[in-house]
Amino acid sequence: MKVTLLNDSFPPVIDGVANVVMNYARIMQEKGLAEPMVGTPRYPDAKYEDFPYPVVPYHSIDTTAIVSGYRAGNPFDVKAVKEMAAFEPDLIHTHCPVSSTLMARILRKETNAPLIFTYHTKFDVDIARAVKAKSLQKESIKFLVDNISACDEIWVVSGGAGENLRSLSYEGRYRVMPNGVDFAKGRVDAQGVAEATKGYDLPEGVPVFLFVGRIIKYKGLPLILDCLRLLDGEGMDFRMVFVGNGPDAEELQERTKELGLERKVFFTGAIYDRNVLRAWNTRADLFLFPSTYDTNGLVVREAAACGIASVLIQGSCAAEGITDLRNGYLIEESAEAMAGCLREACKDLDRIHQVGQMAMDEIYLSWESAVRKAVDRYGEVIELHQGCSMTERKYQPSDRFFDMAAGLLSASNKVSEAPRKWYDGMLENVSDMKENLSEAKDTIVIGVKKTKDNIAGHIQDAKDSITDRMQEAKDSITDRMQGAKDSITDHIQDARDSITDHIQDARDSITDRVQEARDSITDRVQETKENAITLVQDVNGIK
Repeated sequence: MKVTLLNDSFPPVIDGVANVVMNYARIMQEKGLAEPMVGTPRYPDAKYEDFPYPVVPYHSIDTTAIVSGYRAGNPFDVKAVKEMAAFEPDLIHTHCPVSSTLMARILRKETNAPLIFTYHTKFDVDIARAVKAKSLQKESIKFLVDNISACDEIWVVSGGAGENLRSLSYEGRYRVMPNGVDFAKGRVDAQGVAEATKGYDLPEGVPVFLFVGRIIKYKGLPLILDCLRLLDGEGMDFRMVFVGNGPDAEELQERTKELGLERKVFFTGAIYDRNVLRAWNTRADLFLFPSTYDTNGLVVREAAACGIASVLIQGSCAAEGITDLRNGYLIEESAEAMAGCLREACKDLDRIHQVGQMAMDEIYLSWESAVRKAVDRYGEVIELHQGCSMTERKYQPSDRFFDMAAGLLSASNKVSEAPRKWYDGMLENVSDMKENLSEAKDTIVIGVKKTKDNIAGHIQDAKDSITDRMQEAKDSITDRMQGAKDSITDHIQDARDSITDHIQDARDSITDRVQEARDSITDRVQETKENAITLVQDVNGIK
């Protein structure tokens, strides 16, 4: 069985999915399960010929400014597709929904091999980080879901990963195929641990917490620091070790200093030696992994391989298979919840180690077991495909474009083979070449026409949508302006009526007061007059 594996990351870039592809290829090769080939975007100065299986690097462009550390491959690299097609794969397995799956779809047209896609990562989170415009995020997600839906069978690494994919409007079926770990089951000896961890202040009897992975905030790392701040404030002694690199490493190290935790919290940087990583996992008492982003959490199973239990967010994908206080610890997503868990657990380190042993016994899965399971399913898929019994995949409008791309590739192959036939004296192939060129021209014309029609249809739909939205906005503004106008008119009338009432009240009040004043003056004048008459009479009487 020949299997072509495609992924957008591969050494020198190391991430979780790159490790998956390397382990698939390595184990298939070493155990004789299948003959692998890997296709990946080319990285400068990479030595792909050093691998024990063929690696086909294809043209790529530098996109590290958008997605740190990654390059974007050109899925229409004709030379690379021809080399992969010449391998004659029985099955194609792609692990990334972007360039790798686009190229895989073209390769499927060339080879008629069934195509499997594995969903590893919540790519909607990565899109949200790279693209700020909501409308572009929505269109990008739709494009990737359509690309995934065009594959013959979909695998997910956990049930939670499948639910996440479903939440992005994927409507097809999926099969859960968990990844394994390449750590051997068991702990590293004391000498190996001491050698790997030398130079770090790790006192005996003081609990050591560990995180291994990309140093990026959406893996819950700020929550860990906030938890440690609470424990430090209570006077608890501990050590925390972050192993890895990432775009947020500098920011989180600064945050550690701001919290005054630099004597208890260490950042080692990336460690690529798997034996050294095993030693760190052996030295730690608990593995902290509060990520709701990861779909599988291989590092949790790597920790379990070394007998370490993990602290995980309840309901997260990484927490699948974990029973609280049996083979791990489950918490709510808050610093207070994590602090409470660590505070109680660290009162009995022996009990922590018992939970770690249960994790080793119950959730460990080796890569060999995982790959053997995958290869068994490969055989079933190939058999179903050959018998035309595969569940019909969802037809995508972009399939027409891939038909055209495959047609162009086929025509290119025919044209490139023509010179060899000339040298063999078969001059009649000049006519064949003309026919092939004509076929290629016809294919291009038909493809361009279909593409043009599709674009015209999309433009018209967009125009109609914009016109409708503008009319709705216009109507809404008109209604609001009329409502505002009516409201202002009512307020003005109310104000006028109120002023008129106040003026009338003032007039009535003034009239009443004037009348009262007149009456008072009249009374006083009359009284004065009477007093004067009385006075005059009195004077006359005296006389």
